[in-house]
Amino acid sequence: MLPIMESFYTLQGEGFHQGRAAYFVRLGGCDVGCVWCDVKESWDASKHPQQTITEIVQGALEHPGRLAVITGGEPLLYNLDELTLALRKAGFETNIETSGSSPLSGYWDWICLSPKKFKFPLPEVIAAAHELKVVIFNKSDFAWAEKYAAEVSPTCKLYLQPEWDKQAEMLPLIIDYIKAHPQWELSIQSHKFINVP
Repeated sequence: MLPIMESFYTLQGEGFHQGRAAYFVRLGGCDVGCVWCDVKESWDASKHPQQTITEIVQGALEHPGRLAVITGGEPLLYNLDELTLALRKAGFETNIETSGSSPLSGYWDWICLSPKKFKFPLPEVIAAAHELKVVIFNKSDFAWAEKYAAEVSPTCKLYLQPEWDKQAEMLPLIIDYIKAHPQWELSIQSHKFINVP
């Protein structure tokens, strides 16, 4: 049983898989507590109904896309081995979006690590990441991004993403930074521009 805040079928709005049809499973519960979090209602797991692995997978199977994205909250608060095995058995590609602050579990085709200053990622998650997506809230976050870029695998994709409410201020800085440091790419929350979940 896992606490499910919401699940929905949409387009992935961010990062490497942006634009792909995806079934999102947002788990309730988070111990990171980002001040700018846009889903603070996910933090308290007790406020969200429990679902079985079978129920979660059945919900995903109602849609034609076969990319499943597990997010939160902080999804690694839970052991995700059974969920990911069941999704894979049902034909899904498994992706996770995580701060990396809890032990790694699950069987993943893609791990998106988005490290947070409020609770640092664990070395095991940093090493396993396929994608590093750093939210830029202020100028000091560029140095924070480089710290983790030096720790991830050489094949890890690197993304800088403006915090939504500071986009007007941060996006020009990110563009200039990427032009000067072309190992980075831009991630924007395209789902917010096109008004999908």
